[in-house]
Amino acid sequence: MKKFLLLNLLLISCLTIFSQQDCFKRLEEAFKKRGAYSVADDMHRNVIVSYFETEGSNCIAGKARVENGTVVSIFLQYKDDTYELMDKKFYNAAKMPPKVENGISEMIYTIDGEKLRVVFIDKLKPKAKQFKEVALPDDL
Repeated sequence: MKKFLLLNLLLISCLTIFSQQDCFKRLEEAFKKRGAYSVADDMHRNVIVSYFETEGSNCIAGKARVENGTVVSIFLQYKDDTYELMDKKFYNAAKMPPKVENGISEMIYTIDGEKLRVVFIDKLKPKAKQFKEVALPDDL
């Protein structure tokens, strides 16, 4: 019985880790399917910072400042709801400030070799309305 419980716990842990690794893919698919509202120049307090690693992506809560359509500062959120400025220098592939398109930043590179993208989750358009289907009576 203990082996069965331990095996189930291990399976659940693996599924949780696997789903966390795919966090950016899920976000990207939703934004591609539903689109996004434009991201205005401002401090956006509810963003997802997705770090890319060899195993997949790791998503962290944060906030980001956008100026002239580019990400100029990123803050990472801790469990106690405090924020810390990511004070590393960052840029896009062309060594310029990363632009935001369809609610997601370009790939961002840090001077430490990290790769990340900022997802402006509040800008995701809502799901399209679905028609309500009717159940037919059994005697038809």
